[in-house]
Amino acid sequence: MAKLKTPAADMVAAARVDIREIETPDLIAMLEDPKLVVVDIRDVRERQRSGFIPGSFHAPRGMIEFWIDPDSPYFKPIFGEDKQFVFHCASGWRSALTVQTLQNMGFDAAHLREGFSTWATQGGPVERAQ
Repeated sequence: MAKLKTPAADMVAAARVDIREIETPDLIAMLEDPKLVVVDIRDVRERQRSGFIPGSFHAPRGMIEFWIDPDSPYFKPIFGEDKQFVFHCASGWRSALTVQTLQNMGFDAAHLREGFSTWATQGGPVERAQ
């Protein structure tokens, strides 16, 4: 296979320069804020396997751009609310690229820097699917 022009790790590093990153302890402290929406972009199987942040909104990575766009037939009203949105994935890579894309679209958001990978070990609450 030929070497990629831009490896994924480089794309993530470039995105992180342009976006707002939230540290895990800071997001844990923010969880009671009614103006906060935590958006989990992991695959449904990841959520089933490792749990999820209580109250988080699940939005599959592949649909984000369409779900936040009010002109899209797939628009989800939650993204039209006057809230603070913090996106997360497992390790912070997918969410960094997602938030950069959303910012380029004009949507204000941040992401959880380390993702869900260290959430529980840093004291974050975890809910399991029934």
